[in-house]
Amino acid sequence: MTSDDERPSPIRVLVVDDETLARRNLTVLLQRDPHIGSVVESASGTDAIEKIKTLRPDIVFLDVQMPECGGFDVLELLGTNLPPVIIFVTAHDEYALRAFEAGALDYLLKPFDDARFHRALNRAKDKLAHHAPTRRAAARLVVKSHGRVTFLNVADIHWIEAAGYYACLHLGNETHILRRSLLELERDLGDEEFVRIHRSIIVRLGQIHGLEVQADGDYEVVLKSKVRLRLSRRYRKRIQDRLTPPAA
Repeated sequence: MTSDDERPSPIRVLVVDDETLARRNLTVLLQRDPHIGSVVESASGTDAIEKIKTLRPDIVFLDVQMPECGGFDVLELLGTNLPPVIIFVTAHDEYALRAFEAGALDYLLKPFDDARFHRALNRAKDKLAHHAPTRRAAARLVVKSHGRVTFLNVADIHWIEAAGYYACLHLGNETHILRRSLLELERDLGDEEFVRIHRSIIVRLGQIHGLEVQADGDYEVVLKSKVRLRLSRRYRKRIQDRLTPPAA
């Protein structure tokens, strides 16, 4: 007989889609599974971000295309606070590669049948069974180029920018190219020392000299190396909060 301690915890699921019927369909399928403890629905990307932060779901079924804040925007704005399992759901197959680059476990293409749904859910449950809740930030990164292997100390990285399916790592006067997505690197590096300032730029906090307002009202992040980087409006509050010392 299985003891209470050995039984898996009920799985918390968030379904994110701006279409009511699509949400309802997934919710009905999920509620048939005895391992699912709760299913919460969200009709927008902005609402999904708040629910992910507060409810801490184990699995998120995430629509790609939604007004104002789509599925990829949700992942970018969450930074490293991502749920253990993300399954994209969409009627468009052209986003599949980008979804897997962003760390999605699966990609459900509408309309899907029950069998395809259950394959995705079983993969999700299998991943949760082997999920490690804590993860230490990487101390070194391995870069392979022209037959050489270079070990880079994360502490030496000033900033990182996305370049298609690659990431450019800037270490002072050196630049190294790594075939990894920015979102994947952001997870590995953690949020103690690094902060996203743009959908395609991550910066080491200790390298930031200050922020400057431009004539058009936008901000630039000025590094100690004099490099100037564009600060996206959606990340402005986050970086201002990180740079402001706590009140005594």
